[in-house]
Amino acid sequence: MEANGSLDLANNVLARATQVFVKRQPEIHLFSARFKEEAKDIAGARAAYQLVHAEISPGLLEAIIRHANMEYRLGKLEDGFSLYEQAIAIEKGKEHSQTLPMLFAQYSRFVYLASGNAEKARQILVEGLENVLMSKPLIEALLHFEAIQPFPKRVDIDFLDSLVVKFIMPNPESPNVTSAAEREELSSIYLEFLNLFGDVESIKKSENRHAKLFLPHRSMSELRKRHAEDLLTSDKTKVARTYSVPSPAQPATGAYPNAQSQWTSYGVQPQAWPPATPTQGQQWTAGYTQQASYGAYAGYGGNYVNPQVPASVPQSTPYGGAYPAYPVQGAVPQQNYAQPVAALPPPPAQQPAAVPQAYYGTTTYY
Repeated sequence: MEANGSLDLANNVLARATQVFVKRQPEIHLFSARFKEEAKDIAGARAAYQLVHAEISPGLLEAIIRHANMEYRLGKLEDGFSLYEQAIAIEKGKEHSQTLPMLFAQYSRFVYLASGNAEKARQILVEGLENVLMSKPLIEALLHFEAIQPFPKRVDIDFLDSLVVKFIMPNPESPNVTSAAEREELSSIYLEFLNLFGDVESIKKSENRHAKLFLPHRSMSELRKRHAEDLLTSDKTKVARTYSVPSPAQPATGAYPNAQSQWTSYGVQPQAWPPATPTQGQQWTAGYTQQASYGAYAGYGGNYVNPQVPASVPQSTPYGGAYPAYPVQGAVPQQNYAQPVAALPPPPAQQPAAVPQAYYGTTTYY
């Protein structure tokens, strides 16, 4: 609508959204404030922010940051400071406020970036640490603030070390509600800071403290984890062994008991070739001899004689059957695979030709 020049229609739609349809949603009011600022309606933008601060969502950090940034863009830096101070005063009256540490950290950042006043920004962080129970975001903000200061730096290592010790060391009188992971993380951040801006003595002291507080705990945690993984692996191994033991009622060879011995014997049994004897030549009938000659071919169907089936040689047991177990022999002698030259059998005696029988008829065709 705005792109088409219908600014009045857009304002009407936004008014209905903020007053009727989604009037309890802070996001629509923040959008309305930005839209009105862009339309040069500064009073309307401030009214939208004030509605969020007072009624819709009091203490909303995003609304405070956006409102203060708008005042800075308009040249009202003190008004931006006043917004943060009012919000901090309201949050101080609440018990265990989760927003208060972030307000102090964000207020210090705003002061340093908008005005460049490092002393005031540092004082805001120190005040926050004094008024708030030891907070990890505030200590991190102070370490970051000291790290970005220009040289020469005036870092009070003893003050920072005391803050870190109060946060990470267990104290029975004031129990710390933070987790061990947060305390270890802050100790690691402080060690990184000291490696850049500390001296050798402070680095050694902090490293020994970190190792004493967190490394044994981590080692025990890792040991318990490995022990649990070992137990799980052992249980899985036992289950696998239970299901992998063969049943005594069923042999391991399955349905072919002779298969193993068969192949074992087959691997070492030399292959014997039957010797060829000249007297065992295959005899063929005289009719076949005459038919083999092209000159004696009389015609199709006339001289056809059923050939005599040669005597079959006894064969061994067919493949796949139950082979007998052959005894295991010693070293196999090298065989000579040269085929013996067999003497040609004498030609068969000439016999009278058999009378051909008619196959399909007695008539021959030439």
